[in-house]
Amino acid sequence: MSAIPGMIETDSTDERPDMPGFATLAMINLDAEDPAALAAFYSQVLGWEVQHSQDEYAMIGDGSTSIGFGKVPGYSGPGWPGESTPKRFHLDFYVDDLDKAEEQALALGATSPSEQPQPNRWRVLLDPAGHPFDVCLRS
Repeated sequence: MSAIPGMIETDSTDERPDMPGFATLAMINLDAEDPAALAAFYSQVLGWEVQHSQDEYAMIGDGSTSIGFGKVPGYSGPGWPGESTPKRFHLDFYVDDLDKAEEQALALGATSPSEQPQPNRWRVLLDPAGHPFDVCLRS
């Protein structure tokens, strides 16, 4: 069973039919009140370079994957677990040490909601804009 809810583990020896797509993921974009601040936060979480940073838009990347942050005036995060607006997504990050990862994220400005479904396996945190994200044990 997967350590991450909703994630399906597969056997690498499974034979799969060729599943060619018609598109390639370019990047993920998140809404934000302050794109530069959110880019700085995730840059430190992931160790990725801030590639662009202006009032309206900021972007981080590692050379192959990028996350963008676009300004939405009046934006407020959905919160968690008592979501005031529907959660549309969340990011999961693998870590080797949950306590250390949580401590580092909190030092960067994340917050930790009191409700934690399985705190021995993953922790739900909220980024400075209120987007939920999880730090999950790598094993």
